[in-house]
Amino acid sequence: MRTPLIKIAPLILFISTSVVAQQKLSDDELKAKADKLAQQFIIVDTHIDIPYRLKMHWEDISQQTPDGDFDYVRAKQGGLKAPFMSIYVPSEYEARGGSKALADTLIDMVEKFAKDWPKKFAVARSVADVTSQAKQGKISLCMGMENGSPIEHNLDNVKYFYDRGIRYITLAHGQRNHISDSSYDSTRVWKGLSFFGRQVVREMNRVGIMIDVSHLSDEAFYEIINITKAPVIASHSSCRSFTPGFERNMSDDMIKLLAQNGGVIMIAFGSSFISSEYQHREDEGRKEIMAYLRSKNLKFRDPEAREYISQYRKDHPITYADVSDVVNHIDHVVKLVGVDYVGFGSDFEGVGDSLPTGLKDVSQYPNIIRELLKRGYSDKDIQKICGANLLRVWSRVQERAAELHSTR
Repeated sequence: MRTPLIKIAPLILFISTSVVAQQKLSDDELKAKADKLAQQFIIVDTHIDIPYRLKMHWEDISQQTPDGDFDYVRAKQGGLKAPFMSIYVPSEYEARGGSKALADTLIDMVEKFAKDWPKKFAVARSVADVTSQAKQGKISLCMGMENGSPIEHNLDNVKYFYDRGIRYITLAHGQRNHISDSSYDSTRVWKGLSFFGRQVVREMNRVGIMIDVSHLSDEAFYEIINITKAPVIASHSSCRSFTPGFERNMSDDMIKLLAQNGGVIMIAFGSSFISSEYQHREDEGRKEIMAYLRSKNLKFRDPEAREYISQYRKDHPITYADVSDVVNHIDHVVKLVGVDYVGFGSDFEGVGDSLPTGLKDVSQYPNIIRELLKRGYSDKDIQKICGANLLRVWSRVQERAAELHSTR
């Protein structure tokens, strides 16, 4: 059925008027406004891998650190109010054991941030926590678990991790586990979710943990959409339309279903998620590096290998994506399903040096806002993209859990 023109015309008029208004601002005025909005709005980023990085190499993130993408100083500068600390468990723990123990260690670390620096950080377990802590000038440390492996075949562990503060779980990571197939793993043992995985989805609905479909196979995504009784999120994925064949990103059909479900796609910033050209050149470089290492019987961590890789990167530089390319993905989602279903899921600390120009660390969220202003987005719509969309989904998941409890 065609949409009546009367419903379209006001939107066109609003957009064109907004674009004209932003075009009247100078570059300095746009920057100033973007900086102001970044401080005014609750900026949520659903995927920052700082706990695992600090496990490997400790730094005091209450101060500005020489390495990495996240610390308190730069987060405050960029207006970040609610970063989700990724409780990341590498895929190999599924076979070797110790997933739950590692997850507990990383959760302990996040809790210690708040204990050691209580004027700067606070653990957030609800949207109300985020809102009140933002008013106090604190950065809310929310937690999402990247990889469902720590559930360790025990459904009771879903509630256990909820009680520990986990508010989303990415069901699998780089390889399949006992819950789900992975987009990076071609074996597809479960053809989507395992029987236990379907139970996990229902239990996450029941206790109020957001289901994260990033990293999953397409089959697993569609199965989740058919099972879930609450909105789901993609905590750090981008649009497959820009990276054809890259299953790790979401297709247009998947984004439409996600929106119908009431969920949200949080755009990942890494250049390989954003640009097919970067992805192609990165793949070619990786093949050459691997061939050299095999010929010399070297491992990645060997000093000679590290020296070779460093020199190779210098001799074969790749043009990064740009902040405008990231906003192209946001634009794509907005045009496809509307402004209520997109946000930020940077993958800071998780994508190495592949971050786009203008988005190298958590101080640079205002650069996205400035680009959105240039494209005519209203302040209200920018507020949704910055964090209100995710907070809406989080609230709805909690409400749905209460409804499911009341109907048992």
